[in-house]
Amino acid sequence: MSSSPVVREGFRADFRRVFVDPWSPYLGAVLLVMVVLGLMVNGAIWGVFGGVKYWGDRINALLGLGPLLGLPGEFDGFLTHRMSLMNTALVLGAFAAALLSAQFRPQRAPRLEYVWAVLGGGLMGIGAALAGGCTTGGFFNPVMYASPAGWVMGIGLLAGAALGMKLLLWAIEHIEWGTAPPQATSLSAGTVRAMPWFGIAVVAGVLAWAVGWYQSGDAALVTRAAIVLGGFAIGFVLHRSRLCFARAFREPFVTAEGEMTKAVILALAIAMPMAALLFHKKVIDPYLAIPATFWVGSLLGGLIFGIGMVFGGGCASGSLWRMGEGHVKLWVTLLSFAWIGSIASALFKKAGWTAIDETNLETFEVTGVGFQAYWPDLIGGWGPTLLVGALALAVWYGLVRYNESTERFTLL
Repeated sequence: MSSSPVVREGFRADFRRVFVDPWSPYLGAVLLVMVVLGLMVNGAIWGVFGGVKYWGDRINALLGLGPLLGLPGEFDGFLTHRMSLMNTALVLGAFAAALLSAQFRPQRAPRLEYVWAVLGGGLMGIGAALAGGCTTGGFFNPVMYASPAGWVMGIGLLAGAALGMKLLLWAIEHIEWGTAPPQATSLSAGTVRAMPWFGIAVVAGVLAWAVGWYQSGDAALVTRAAIVLGGFAIGFVLHRSRLCFARAFREPFVTAEGEMTKAVILALAIAMPMAALLFHKKVIDPYLAIPATFWVGSLLGGLIFGIGMVFGGGCASGSLWRMGEGHVKLWVTLLSFAWIGSIASALFKKAGWTAIDETNLETFEVTGVGFQAYWPDLIGGWGPTLLVGALALAVWYGLVRYNESTERFTLL
């Protein structure tokens, strides 16, 4: 009997290590790649903007703008649209992680921050519409899927993050309206103590949901069960490790701190050769995740998206997992991102910029802002492809390491 308190304290200590203490972003990067590869093996692709744009399409349809924008008369359901389902599961994963760690809080921001959220989210929507995706679908996936489109968007994101920081610093110096912080939301001690139990309930509910679909015998639901588990795991990992693409591009210009950037570099260093094996074995078609935007759309889209994510407070996946831990500003950012992203996508397509060229007879798609560029087809196989990718990562790491030591690229 006397050993019971010691045993209970041992369980509590293990719980704190796993669910309360922050994870290293490097651990988060490795786990993120494992989940993304697991999705690929099951024929699914991690994406965010597709689901966000779907939400924006539904908003515009409710506003009566569907015919003007050329939106379809009927939509998939929120949980049958694959990317919408994945985004929803991602938010739930972050929500569960925030509850288990007792870190969930409804967090309001100063009024001016909501103006920046609307502006930043709108720019993110325009940028993603041009680049064929956000930091996930326009940068991370194309780099992982051996497309130069991802690297070009990365250059645009870096330039956009630097320009966005310059503009935001100017705004901080010249605008005083709406900067007073609101009263912090306080929760009772009993609510905080109960949070981990609510978190366990959310985890159990999502597992039951996925198992139910997996055992349904319906092939479509079996695939969606994998999407639910994958999206949930991504949200959980991103929250626990605080892994964030916006910080990876922004922080070197702010504090010279490169921890998040190096974690993203590690993720890509693992993901690129592993994905190459899957493509070589024809497990999944790489062209499914390569936008037809190389290079004009990727560069311009990355520049605009980079400015937007600085004002919005996060990239697409970063906004989703912060929504799950209660940040009201990120809900506003994502709402603007979805609404403007839907409008921009429709207008760019109507203008012929991002519409697929139906007269093209090549195996890859072509639009007015680029084409589907795939390194192995462009430079002669996987050997040169992996070498180019490794050199690009080495140069990126070298610049980040140099900046951490010298602060030559910081703007503050």
